[in-house]
Amino acid sequence: MSSVSVKQFAQVVGTPVERLLEQLKEAGIAITDPDATISDEEKSQLLVYLRGKHGSVSAKGKEGGPSKITLKRRSTSALKQGSKGSTVTVEVRKKRTYVKRAEVAADDEDRAVDDVAETDKAREQEEARVQAEEAARLAAEEARRVEEEAAKKAVEAAVRAKAEEEARVTAEKEQEKSKAAAPVEEKKAKDDKRPRRERAAPSKDASTRYGRKEIHVAAGKQGRRKKKRGERQVTIESSDKHGFAKPTAPVVREIAIPEMLTVAELAQKMSIKAAEVIKVMMKMGSMVTINQPLDQETATIVVEEMGHTPVMINADALEDNLVELAQNEGELVQRPPVVTIMGHVDHGKTSLLDYIRRTKVTAGEAGGITQHIGAYHVETDKGVISFLDTPGHAAFTAMRARGAKVTDIVILVVGADDGVMPQTIEAIQHSKAAGVPMIIAVNKIDKPEADPDKVKNELSQHDVIPEDWGGDTMFAHVSAKTGEGVDALLDAISLQAEVLELKAVAEGPARGIVVESSLDKGRGPVATLLVQEGVLKRGDIILSGHEFGRVRAMFDENGDQIEEAGPSMPVVVLGLSGAPNAGDDVQVLPDERKAREVAEFRHGKTRDMRLARQQAAKLENMFTQMEEGTVDSLNLVLKADVQGSVEALRESLLKLSTDEVKVSIVASGVGGITESDANLAVASSAVIVGFNVRADATARQIIGDAGLDLHYYSVIYDVIDEVKGALSGMLSPEVREEIIGLAEVKDVFRSSSLGAIAGCLVVDGTVRRSNPIRVLRDNVVIYEGELESLRRFKDEANEVKAGTECGIGVKNYNDVKAGDQIECYERTEVARTL
Repeated sequence: MSSVSVKQFAQVVGTPVERLLEQLKEAGIAITDPDATISDEEKSQLLVYLRGKHGSVSAKGKEGGPSKITLKRRSTSALKQGSKGSTVTVEVRKKRTYVKRAEVAADDEDRAVDDVAETDKAREQEEARVQAEEAARLAAEEARRVEEEAAKKAVEAAVRAKAEEEARVTAEKEQEKSKAAAPVEEKKAKDDKRPRRERAAPSKDASTRYGRKEIHVAAGKQGRRKKKRGERQVTIESSDKHGFAKPTAPVVREIAIPEMLTVAELAQKMSIKAAEVIKVMMKMGSMVTINQPLDQETATIVVEEMGHTPVMINADALEDNLVELAQNEGELVQRPPVVTIMGHVDHGKTSLLDYIRRTKVTAGEAGGITQHIGAYHVETDKGVISFLDTPGHAAFTAMRARGAKVTDIVILVVGADDGVMPQTIEAIQHSKAAGVPMIIAVNKIDKPEADPDKVKNELSQHDVIPEDWGGDTMFAHVSAKTGEGVDALLDAISLQAEVLELKAVAEGPARGIVVESSLDKGRGPVATLLVQEGVLKRGDIILSGHEFGRVRAMFDENGDQIEEAGPSMPVVVLGLSGAPNAGDDVQVLPDERKAREVAEFRHGKTRDMRLARQQAAKLENMFTQMEEGTVDSLNLVLKADVQGSVEALRESLLKLSTDEVKVSIVASGVGGITESDANLAVASSAVIVGFNVRADATARQIIGDAGLDLHYYSVIYDVIDEVKGALSGMLSPEVREEIIGLAEVKDVFRSSSLGAIAGCLVVDGTVRRSNPIRVLRDNVVIYEGELESLRRFKDEANEVKAGTECGIGVKNYNDVKAGDQIECYERTEVARTL
């Protein structure tokens, strides 16, 4: 770059001229005139000076700058809560610190030097401690040696004293023998010279006269137990310092984070107290408890914030392993088709299947209505066919959808006398969503009012076009009562199965799906399974959802015990740990340990997800209740005979909830009503609903003592109708207002006793004295109250009809003017229904 003036250079770099002149002066460049030129060398000199000043170049020419940069990031989002659209603003703050590699290396070098110094210090302390212990041991041995020598001297003194005593007694006896001959003075002299008994002087080693040690209590040790006989006192010097060396650097751990874990579990993995985790999350803006579940992303942020390394665990590793085990490698063979019969209520689905099976299935159903899915294995002239009979009632939408999920062909039964109904349309939607071909069975053609062409026209409006109209849907006109057209329907099923080329692996471990499950009082959990591939044998270890177990026994639809079942075969299985959910997959595993591990994992995962949903629902419910107020709730304890009925009832009853009243299912399950169900109903003030089940003796006693409301049902219509009636009774009545009369004020008269009296003409309806009124001026309500007086001439009147003049006195209001209108109305309460 050529030389430019200082003023031009200031414009290029974007700084004031005065500031640039000061920087040139500080850099040692003698330029003071803005119009003076500045050379490239002077620019370089200024640049070097500025770099050194701001830390980008150190004194040695190396890159300097800040050793640590902290970036703070803040994001704001809005959460919409409730139906009225209230918005809650949530602010998330994140902070990350970046450190230079050179600084980190220098810190590591300093830390290593400190580690070496700390290690040397610890080694010196350890050597001093060992020397002190050795000195204490030598002192103890010396004390023990001195005590042994003192004891030896004491024994020798005692022996010597005993010998002297024996010598003295012998001398006394000899003196007594010669006492008679010796003079008295000589005897006295001998007595004076008699040796006296010597006592052993106490030795310096504090031994007693009996050779035992003296007991001494060291200073500061009073109050301890007394020493036993023969014990010695040994003093050992010790240091108060421990041998643990405090880490000189923070411990960074790799924390394995599963898909869901609680705050307490996360704290345990990081070897810290849960309060520390709660404190960190509070700083991050989350109020949590010790047992609150955290998702994987939140836990990762917390671990990084606390300086550890998160390692995400693939929660589906066990499930992926199961998928690998479920892949059977074998020869594909032809399998029977699985046919689902769908349709509206009372269109003859079960009767048609009954004719095919030559048994009376409908006789066992309440009111002739199928209450749960039935799976049947039928051998016909056209081959083996497996049938699933699904209910047609609207409450069983989920069950009907589950039937379309496992089926190969759908037979849609439509009554020729009734036509297409709502559940018929739902069945069409389910089968189309599942991509399953349909065969339309137009039933009840034997009736005089049957109109098959009407059924075709109505179905064509839902994109179901018959083959004879150029479509791809086969139609069969049948009569479940006479059997007309049933053979043609079976031919259509066989033809459709050939087109589909249904094949499955007929060897290896079985895989299937749960069609239905229930709890039998004598047999325990009973599950109806549909085998989809492989062979299910008695004794196999099976896993279904949260439940597992060994196949203790297998039965076909007739109750006959069988040993194995192949593809497309429905069987009843005993031996599971509990009743699985209808629709759960079934898989045979090699050992029970693997099945138990996966079942417990699924159970824990479901529990964590349920807790997380409850926690989210609490916040959502809080905002909803703040906006809408308290909602009346009807608590129910629901028990049914099979899992499918529980699901259908639960779904139907929850749909009855409104903004004012709602149905709350406190508990639901399969099996009879037990003592725990009754106690739960007492605690939650719930109504007990038993669907095809009964209460045991203990439960009946609790229900009677507590005065609970217990209802037994066998048809789902009755359950829905009675619950709907109960909810309707909980609704607040609707108050309606009806205008019954209108009077126009012609003039106003003043009375000393009554105040302002309005002279009126009743122009519409009837004005009654007992009803409330409103005063209108220019069709705007200006006062609302009641009548004080109603007169016809001078007489009091209870009511005045249209076309009649009257005098009206308005209570507590004297501002009535000519031209006003007085409106008389009445309020009525109307009971509301859902």
